[in-house]
Amino acid sequence: MTAAATPSLPSAMERPHFVGIGGAGMSGIAKILAVRGARVAGSDARESATADALRGFGVTVHIGHAAGHLAPDATAVVVSSAIREDNPELAEARRRGLPVLHRADALAALMEGLRPLAVAGTHGKTTTTSMLAVSLADLGLDPSYAIGGDLEGPGSNAHQGTGEIFVAEADESDRSFHKYRPEVAIVLNVELDHHANYASIEEIYESFEIFAGRVAEGGTLVISADHDGARELTRRLRAAGRDLRIRTYGQAADADVRVVRITPKGLASEVVVVLDGEELTFDVSVPGNHYALNAVAALTAGAALGVPAADLGRALASYTGVKRRLQLKGLTRGVQVIDSYAHHPTEMTADLEAIRGGAGEGRVLVVFQPHLFSRTQELGKEMGEALALADGSVVLPIYPAREDPIPGVTSALITDAAQAAGAAVRAMGTPDEAVDAVVGMAEPGDLVLTMGAGDVTELGPKILARLAD
Repeated sequence: MTAAATPSLPSAMERPHFVGIGGAGMSGIAKILAVRGARVAGSDARESATADALRGFGVTVHIGHAAGHLAPDATAVVVSSAIREDNPELAEARRRGLPVLHRADALAALMEGLRPLAVAGTHGKTTTTSMLAVSLADLGLDPSYAIGGDLEGPGSNAHQGTGEIFVAEADESDRSFHKYRPEVAIVLNVELDHHANYASIEEIYESFEIFAGRVAEGGTLVISADHDGARELTRRLRAAGRDLRIRTYGQAADADVRVVRITPKGLASEVVVVLDGEELTFDVSVPGNHYALNAVAALTAGAALGVPAADLGRALASYTGVKRRLQLKGLTRGVQVIDSYAHHPTEMTADLEAIRGGAGEGRVLVVFQPHLFSRTQELGKEMGEALALADGSVVLPIYPAREDPIPGVTSALITDAAQAAGAAVRAMGTPDEAVDAVVGMAEPGDLVLTMGAGDVTELGPKILARLAD
């Protein structure tokens, strides 16, 4: 591996303005541009640790949205799919005739001239991207990366490295991952989600086929051999005769990189794989088969880039988690409080099974916040069934994010399904009620899981404080 010179800035990105700069994807791109020498500005709805971290890189961050925030000499405006057309800064950019770029366009520009590795899939993208970023850095390769979550703290979701590899989380939710041209791509799984943008699983397959078709000539697609949706995608790609090197991984007998054994070790795992005829054993410092398989995907992709597999296997042990992915928030009076970003039934099931494996004799208690009305409408029953894996749950009202309410769609879709599945679950009207309820249930040895993609993450410290009282 050789060092890469810092790529030059496209002229449109010399003085960019980001609308919603505090978002996980947006803030990472802004940070890299600032390090490369751009004069970056942006706005966000509220103050945050991320906004403060960006200011530390010389980024101008405005709070609130107003046309006047857009500097007279701005060269482009960067938006995500969450930004509505009536946003005053976007409207001002249109009035001025400024280039308006989707964040994926900006990220694709940052990867030009480097060796991109793009991580896609319905679940596990942030974890797998983080595993690659941490392990490659541990090997001294200093990759650039852009991740949809923070590794150690605010602002750690992106890095401008001196190496030639750029690791990026590739978001399928709005089809923006079609804009990348990776040397190596990972597809962890394929399931129906993002119901506001995809009407059927057939549309999901078509979207992932386009992504796979964007892999550079001579590149590699790393894809799960275990997941039904991923296997179907592999079948379609091979039937279409795509000129693409495909490497499958997993526990399936026909996997190219075959997982022989995953041995739980408390909140960690030992993994044994066979890669290119050689048996390799390495440790993963997060619990559960789901995370162990993410590590195998990372191992397979790194090997496709030419990183020695044995070295990468040892380095993977240096990954200890990412913010909001089974992140330990604290331990008080014998009760552990852990935060989970899981918001799709498959993710919820994986995290609850992982936590169950590390809970010993303790109970698993969940504070769950559904994310999006459209997702709850389509998957509320499955969310409720997933909660049956916990010993007790409380469910908050739906976090709307970018969506307007849908008549008749409430958290009752989840609690009714959970109760039908035999779960001990209660609906809560407010976060304070949820904190009171779970603190009243918790006993020494229990694990409390705050779960969801919204602001439920803020309840962990409150639960710990109440337990201490």
